[in-house]
Amino acid sequence: MADEKKAPIIIKKKVSHAGHHGGAWKVAYADFVTALMALFIVLWLMNSKQEVKQAVGGYFRDPAGKGKLVGTNMNGTGRDLNVSKDDMSALKERLKSVIKLIPHFDQMKGNIELTITEEGLRIELFENASGMFFESGRPEPTPVGKELLNVLAREIGKLPNRVAIEGYTDASAYSGVEYSNWELSADRANQARRLMVQEGLKWNQVAQIRGYADQDLHNKVNPNDPANRRVSVIVKYMDEQNTLKLPKSQAVGTASSNRPEEPVKPAPSGR
Repeated sequence: MADEKKAPIIIKKKVSHAGHHGGAWKVAYADFVTALMALFIVLWLMNSKQEVKQAVGGYFRDPAGKGKLVGTNMNGTGRDLNVSKDDMSALKERLKSVIKLIPHFDQMKGNIELTITEEGLRIELFENASGMFFESGRPEPTPVGKELLNVLAREIGKLPNRVAIEGYTDASAYSGVEYSNWELSADRANQARRLMVQEGLKWNQVAQIRGYADQDLHNKVNPNDPANRRVSVIVKYMDEQNTLKLPKSQAVGTASSNRPEEPVKPAPSGR
């Protein structure tokens, strides 16, 4: 009777129908999807703007985001670029290519010089005898000067880099008693700032306005050389002091983010 009360023992066998296939097809499928995704990324980059390409390249060169290379902020796909020392050459070439598209480029090309310095990228606009970029003896830009400054404003306005604008004169004495080369050099730099802010440069992107009069001549051999009369726009390197920080509520890189400018007072006539 004891044997009859014992529970029966049931043995179940697992039958696997996929044993001979293995998981190789999963690996192959994953490789295919990865390659397909890489292809789509390459096709997207080929049709993207240069800023986006630099931003993506900057991420792969500096994935930790230490700020030494080009990257993006939270405002969009690579519109606002951090131009550091490593990227200033790329900015220089980009600005040169944009300037070449200006309708009057042939007229002004011999009077523009882009140089990478210890401070940043210096863009110098040299005058000629008749006044290429600014009216002779006055701080107002010429139509050609406005054309160039507008283009620079739109391009530099995309950056968070701070800028400095400088004005210089030659050694010829200004034909005024209360108005001198000091006022003229500073007013030209300030007029350049006004115009650039209206055309895309952020109002608080300008770190300094400098007027040097004739104290830093480009051609020291000939103090009266028209090339000594010049305006320089310097795009500064990125650091804590020269990085533009805007409130979250303020749009970046748009004309609407600029403060309204005070009316321009007419300058006295002169040389």
